[in-house]
Amino acid sequence: MEISEEPNAAEAKPSESNGIVPELVPSPVVTEEKTLVSAEISSYPSSILSEDKFIVSVEVCLKPSSTARNEDVRSAVERMLEKRSLSYTNGPIPVPNDDPLLVENVLRIDICDTDEWVENGEVLLFWQVKPAVHVYQLSEEGPCEELGGDGQFSSFNEWNLPAKEFDGMWDSLIYESGLKQRLLRYAASALIFTEKGVDPFLVSWNRIILLHGPPGTGKTSLCKALAQKLSIRFNSRYPQCQLIEVNAHSLFSKWFSESGKLVAKLFQNIQEMVEEENNLVFVLIDEVESLAAARNTALAGSEPSDSIRVVNALLTQLDKLKSSPNVIIMTTSNITAAIDIAFVDRADIKAYIGPPTLQARYEILRSCLQELLRTGILKNPQEGDCHELQNYASLKEKLLQPSEILGSHASSSSCNQLLKVAEACEGLSGRSLRKLPFLAHAALTNPYNCDFSKFLHTMINTAKRERSESLN
Repeated sequence: MEISEEPNAAEAKPSESNGIVPELVPSPVVTEEKTLVSAEISSYPSSILSEDKFIVSVEVCLKPSSTARNEDVRSAVERMLEKRSLSYTNGPIPVPNDDPLLVENVLRIDICDTDEWVENGEVLLFWQVKPAVHVYQLSEEGPCEELGGDGQFSSFNEWNLPAKEFDGMWDSLIYESGLKQRLLRYAASALIFTEKGVDPFLVSWNRIILLHGPPGTGKTSLCKALAQKLSIRFNSRYPQCQLIEVNAHSLFSKWFSESGKLVAKLFQNIQEMVEEENNLVFVLIDEVESLAAARNTALAGSEPSDSIRVVNALLTQLDKLKSSPNVIIMTTSNITAAIDIAFVDRADIKAYIGPPTLQARYEILRSCLQELLRTGILKNPQEGDCHELQNYASLKEKLLQPSEILGSHASSSSCNQLLKVAEACEGLSGRSLRKLPFLAHAALTNPYNCDFSKFLHTMINTAKRERSESLN
């Protein structure tokens, strides 16, 4: 079985299941089709804009107490953006104090997607941009479990999206191959094709994503973050969004031949959810090899029948969901060789999520250190009170300058030291990288007096120890 691979991607900021990392994605080169390639996400279902404008998403998060209509807030933000000659770069912009509606109801305003069109820290000017404003309010409810019977574990957890639990998760991801934008575009195309009534017998798509790779690379977190982002981007079409996280292990019954029936029952519940046309449903199956184990391997076992029934039931239910326009299946796997080829063939996107590259490792550690600087655990005498260390792209550009321009200070700069730490961390997963600053701090003889340079040196020694222990 062959699974097509994407370039390495990395993971950072930890969640319960996986760690993930801050976003810093090198942008693709802008082409003449610049509006065509992003319009489906940023303004769906709006019409495609003239080619002299870049579509940039502006996400507006409402306060929990807000009762304002989304349309009214959207109009107010559009007027604000039109009135103010802003340059557009990714990140938050202040809520204007002169607009009572926005002051009363808006928690924050974030500009997104500008890195689709610019490189090396460049910015988009206001006359180059057509903003697509998305207004949303976070659900503060936690996951709701669907209780199993007969002593069984619950078969799935359910979140109403966008959820407070996943707030900020998407922005904390970095994938140097542009994987995030690829997933956004894929989801938009899958939904648009169904909405427009494209004949699936002529053009085939299944709305199934398979992310595969070693543990600790953020596959599960990426799936949850993708569902959160799509619930924001498509809320004008789908005012209700749900994330269903399947507990694969609960679908295996202690009673022989019952597991296939449990899978069918689970998907019957999901089918009922997608019958509501205004409800967008994301189904996350973590470690999908548990349900989609290769049947040729199962035939070699002593009791293959139940395992084969589970795979057959899963494939049958996925085929039934294919006709529903408002469902996307997201799956992850650490052991791709164990997955049944029929399931792999159904996946539209099979993306490899690999170990962090040097750039990703640098950005993971940079975000860690900025947090320690912000909280005062670390003091950086070279940078004063500034919490912003140079990003990898800026550092690389600086290192390419002639030595007489850099001067002697460059060789001992904090960023150069941090780069050495990142180089020493080769082979560590993103999850391990996020633990590294804590472990380094715990190794200090005086944790209340953390010299920045000495701390980075301690991180190098800690990384070497972690690598050594991981190999034993």
